[in-house]
Amino acid sequence: MIGTGTVEMDGCQRRRLPPAVRQLFDDGGDGRTLAVELPAGAVVWPDPTYLRFPSAARGRPAFWLSQAPVAGALYARLRTEHPHSGLWPVLLEDSVQPWSVGQIAPDAAAEIDNFNVAAFMEEVWADWVQRAAEDQLEILDPFGPLCPGPAEPAEPRADPGAVADWYAGTLAAEQGMPVGLAAVDRGADALAVMGWQGALHHNEWNVPLAAVVRSWEDRFGARLVGMGFNTLELSVAAPPMSPHHAVHVAAEHWAFCPDAIVQGAGTLLDYAETLRGKHTWSFWWD
Repeated sequence: MIGTGTVEMDGCQRRRLPPAVRQLFDDGGDGRTLAVELPAGAVVWPDPTYLRFPSAARGRPAFWLSQAPVAGALYARLRTEHPHSGLWPVLLEDSVQPWSVGQIAPDAAAEIDNFNVAAFMEEVWADWVQRAAEDQLEILDPFGPLCPGPAEPAEPRADPGAVADWYAGTLAAEQGMPVGLAAVDRGADALAVMGWQGALHHNEWNVPLAAVVRSWEDRFGARLVGMGFNTLELSVAAPPMSPHHAVHVAAEHWAFCPDAIVQGAGTLLDYAETLRGKHTWSFWWD
């Protein structure tokens, strides 16, 4: 790894972040260290012709991207290093678009603080109910037109980091994915900071979705593991276990990604059965 100095910490040698990676931080990555040697890669700058919001023009790259697919073991080491490096790893669908060509619209993580998860869910719910035909409301049984709001937290059944590493290993082995590194305090914020645009047909701004994932981190031990052109992959350490709890969580998933239910299981009740005790949540937008 290219570095400009080393420090001894926690019984191992750490190096300052490479100069290119330090560009991801507002403060230049001062004091950030990494004990993992990064593979070949480069920072990704937003394509100025693709920016959707003025706040995306921050004068610095959005994230670092490995040149080739990585093993799940590297993801695990990078995730473990996050408290020291400030870099959250995200496995990325191995395609030219949108990553390496900069078809991204980054936002500051501070924007996420402006969104309330319950209010976002209520807005999505009310808008869909207003436009839906009467026979479509059965999709939302047992809640119907009345938004139930966010579900109660679930009991952890595993360590969130260990579940994230397990799922990353599975995805890396099955799909061969490069890794992106985002300069964020928590994984959910990478959705905004990396400028992911996969839900444009549902929500033009990724920041409210990042707020939802933050909430899932707190309530369900969820961790952002992977992203694709129009997909998200989350690990879940505290999944819902009872039918009642699962259908309430299913309502949140519907507000977050209606396509997962409408073009998948068909109803909240059917979809809820796929969530009980499951340690992975996958979303895709049409």
